[in-house]
Amino acid sequence: MKKRVALVLGSGGARGYAHIGVIEEIERRGYEIACIAGCSMGAVVGGIYAAGKLDEYRRWIESLDYLDVLRLVDVSFKLGAIRGEKVFGQIRKIVGEVNIEDLRIPYTAVATDLTNQQEIWFQEGCLHQAMRASAAIPSLFTPVVQGNRTLVDGGLLNPLPIVPVVSSHCDLIIAVNLNSTAQNHYTLPVIERPAAFRLRFDQLLSSLGSHLPFRRKQAEQLLRLEQQTLKADAAVLPNPWLAETANPTLQQAAAAPLAEAAPKSATGSVIIDNVGPASLLDLINQSFEVMQTSLAQYKIAGYPPDVLINVPKRVCRFFEFYKAPELIALGREIASDTLDNYESEKH
Repeated sequence: MKKRVALVLGSGGARGYAHIGVIEEIERRGYEIACIAGCSMGAVVGGIYAAGKLDEYRRWIESLDYLDVLRLVDVSFKLGAIRGEKVFGQIRKIVGEVNIEDLRIPYTAVATDLTNQQEIWFQEGCLHQAMRASAAIPSLFTPVVQGNRTLVDGGLLNPLPIVPVVSSHCDLIIAVNLNSTAQNHYTLPVIERPAAFRLRFDQLLSSLGSHLPFRRKQAEQLLRLEQQTLKADAAVLPNPWLAETANPTLQQAAAAPLAEAAPKSATGSVIIDNVGPASLLDLINQSFEVMQTSLAQYKIAGYPPDVLINVPKRVCRFFEFYKAPELIALGREIASDTLDNYESEKH
């Protein structure tokens, strides 16, 4: 008989893609995911899984190159850098119109009500609205307004929502913490990316963070310039994946200075070690992550899960949403190692 799992998926921005790899490994081992509670990206991935659309969602995010990701950035200069309508519009197309109470397993999405300063649990009603509210990362995505409530990312109060599944009567609780300061031996697998596209995307993110207060007209001009430059690059390299593969010497020469400067692990793998924020957006999100890391430790101490899967927060920046393939693979690797240890202790 399959063991029934109550799965808790934490918040952590782009690292939330690791949840997909974790889910794949849990199912590969024959466990049955019987209920899910999630926050922010954990709520998004968990909701899509509960709706039975995770495979389709994964195919979509893994197909995105840098230009595709850029097209999904609908800039806003009100209460967030990105409106999120394009991203969540695509998620709505994948999942469809569904209510939480109609999902195949119990599901809880956690958001924060800024107006009343309290945690909100979505356990019924529109799934899409619940995911959108839970993932309204402050400074990055605009908040969701419901009547007199202003809803933002649940990670402000509960980045690892274990409590909603405590009474689920499952065989074990597995929690995925995306804000671990341990597990430093794990690094992202290397999947080659076109250097020109990566540079342009990073420049756009820096521009968003540095220019949040300035006039809308100037912002739109900046975005158009970035898009035009990216399209020009794409015209020169109509298939950047093949072009980069076809010229490995050029690729190695361009990457050599960065590789030499980057810190290494004991095995020689490059370690991402951000020494400080590169923009206003980066500053806000790094501050948000510090808070989430501390809160997650309190949640774990108060309600220790049977299995805790720790994804180190240093593997990528909060808003590097173009690293889906790497993060999914990393989530699968960490889940495999953690479940190996758990199963060996039980036998």
